[in-house]
Amino acid sequence: MQLKQVIIAYKARDPQSKRWAEICAKQLEDRQCHVLMGPSGPKDNPYPVFLASVGQPIDLAVVLGGDGTVLTGARHLAPAGIPILAVNVGGHLGFLTESVEEFQDTEKVWDRLLEDRYAIQRRMMLQAAVYEGHGTNIEPVTERYLALNDMSIKPASADRMITSILEMEIDSEIVDQYQGDGLILATPTGSTGYTVSANGPIMHDGMEAITITPICPMSLSSRPLVLPPGSVVSIWPLGDYELSTKLWMDGVLATSIWPGHRVDVRMADCRSKFIILRENYSYYQTLREKLLWTGTRVRYSSNNQHN
Repeated sequence: MQLKQVIIAYKARDPQSKRWAEICAKQLEDRQCHVLMGPSGPKDNPYPVFLASVGQPIDLAVVLGGDGTVLTGARHLAPAGIPILAVNVGGHLGFLTESVEEFQDTEKVWDRLLEDRYAIQRRMMLQAAVYEGHGTNIEPVTERYLALNDMSIKPASADRMITSILEMEIDSEIVDQYQGDGLILATPTGSTGYTVSANGPIMHDGMEAITITPICPMSLSSRPLVLPPGSVVSIWPLGDYELSTKLWMDGVLATSIWPGHRVDVRMADCRSKFIILRENYSYYQTLREKLLWTGTRVRYSSNNQHN
């Protein structure tokens, strides 16, 4: 990997993330690297300016923060094919990030990247857009929205909890109508996020599939579905007299959905690329550590022998 031009995005209003960003920027600039650095948060989005202002390719994006900061970065960087080195600085769960312990000797990290001593993990994403009317209308009325974790269609209201009725088609065939708090469509990466809280299935992040999980459905027969990645899921809001239905991407508001509109969700034509520094990376170890599956009762060593 070359390190001629690098983005550094840090968690907004987090002093620890900003301090790490400044350290990284100085080290990379000492190596004659051009650095684009800025905060990322609900009110700060550095990526459009960074991507529009460069004349030569961006080799790497260092994202310092938690999973939310990384999700924002993935949505903007995946279409450009920019690999992400995500480090858990100031975050909480850290499913998508390298631990800050792996990042302590940053000079050694830059050496490893320059010497190509790392792995790249490609993760599928979802894309969604809103269309008018039936499936024959193929020109969207909104922009394309991307998500690494999930797209959710659910109502939002400032003054009361609203249930929704959503009709769902898969590959132009009506499957069901859901009455409840909405639907979550997730990638394998997102299966350990919002959807797992709604009792959706956990999928290995090396897979490509789409899960559909109802949120608090008013029917006991409404169950999660797992679909092949080539599926197109179309969703209509029914009886939405208060115009409250919204499309959310990775927990961020994308757009409002009006009666007569449909949302089409499918696998995106781009993938996010994550740099893996850990030489003993294990998906199952991540599950154990982040979901506290073992360790509170029985400790396992790396050779799987009971201690």
